[in-house]
Amino acid sequence: MATTKLEARLHRKARIRRKVHGTAERPRLTVFRSARHMYAQVIDDEANAVLASASTVGKASAESAAGLKKKDRAKKVGQAVAALCKAKGITKVVFDRNGFQYHGRVMALADAAREAGLQF
Repeated sequence: MATTKLEARLHRKARIRRKVHGTAERPRLTVFRSARHMYAQVIDDEANAVLASASTVGKASAESAAGLKKKDRAKKVGQAVAALCKAKGITKVVFDRNGFQYHGRVMALADAAREAGLQF
């Protein structure tokens, strides 16, 4: 039995990763949610390559997200990662919530990526 929240999340993450696998045709869109920031990466697991990434960290994204709530920043990250994917010709992905509950910021990022044209 998990003793901490982190151990419980890592247990859920391992259970999810047994089923979710990214390929060249359908890479894996994974999210990470820290207390302050959101990160999203599109990964081809067969080639062990990151195809696209976006986050709230960095000068450009920090300036565009200034004064926004965390949920709205997550939407910006979802739109940014979808735009990067569309530029590389990626339209279909597999969503990996990384052990986080599909709720709040994780759901906002996923919905924004869907609205921007990604299919999952």
